[in-house]
Amino acid sequence: MIRVELLKGRTIAQKREFAEVVTREAARILKCAPDVVDVVFQDVERHDWASSGRLEADR
Repeated sequence: MIRVELLKGRTIAQKREFAEVVTREAARILKCAPDVVDVVFQDVERHDWASSGRLEADR
């Protein structure tokens, strides 16, 4: 299982493409079937994410 946390606001199309590429590459590198690779997205609000000591909401 691959867990991906993203700032909220990504489109379904972006997530779909990301999942397709990550699944394909994970299966290639790990030498497993793509159907055993799970990708779970978690959207995080900007006020719940800080980077370099600053909330993303303040950027």
